[in-house]
Amino acid sequence: MANKVYKDAKSALDGLLRDDLMLMCGGFGLVGIPEKLIGAVRESGVKGLTCVSNNAGIDGAGLGLLLETGQVKKMISSYVGENKTFAKLYLDGKLELEFNPQGTLAERCRAGGAGIPAFYTKTGVGTLVAEGKETKVFDGEEYVMERGLFGDIALIKAWKGDTSGNLIYRKAARNFNPMMATAAKMCVAEVEELVPVGELDPDHIHTPAVFVKRIFCGAPYDKQIEQRTIRKA
Repeated sequence: MANKVYKDAKSALDGLLRDDLMLMCGGFGLVGIPEKLIGAVRESGVKGLTCVSNNAGIDGAGLGLLLETGQVKKMISSYVGENKTFAKLYLDGKLELEFNPQGTLAERCRAGGAGIPAFYTKTGVGTLVAEGKETKVFDGEEYVMERGLFGDIALIKAWKGDTSGNLIYRKAARNFNPMMATAAKMCVAEVEELVPVGELDPDHIHTPAVFVKRIFCGAPYDKQIEQRTIRKA
């Protein structure tokens, strides 16, 4: 079996990055984002990227780091409200946006990973989301067709992984990482803890090793908080 373990994000992405890639980025807010991999993409200087992600990070963190450097050409996402850089780029016409209802985005990624080119959903019918898309009536109800998404590289963050590439996520990090891991030609994963094969309970594995081509331990990590609310004393 080929060795999948790399020493860091830069080496794990070696030979994979080029301009105009579609990157499938896991994470939910700032939870479970592949921050070390995003940093390595930034350092590489590649540009013209299309990033598929639930959100666009925040200023100075997550995908916000790639927006700051102008490396992202297009975002396919469902929530962008925390990023002022994103808003300015979009309003200035320097960034394309394909906006999705959150559940639709999740299903587009899951469908892409399952080899399903398109599906129909009621979500978005009669709204701006459905403009220019095919619609069809089933059992008297109108549905809009959405395309599955399948990218060039999936950038994934997991809690634990083994040297074969099996992954376990914790809590909200499990929202988008599992489907993103399946929806690309190449899946690269960073983990907080890397263990030998056999140490993970098979019943607890969320992403099987067959999907993961490269893996590394990115620890230590600093816990980032998207919004902090402090109660007055």
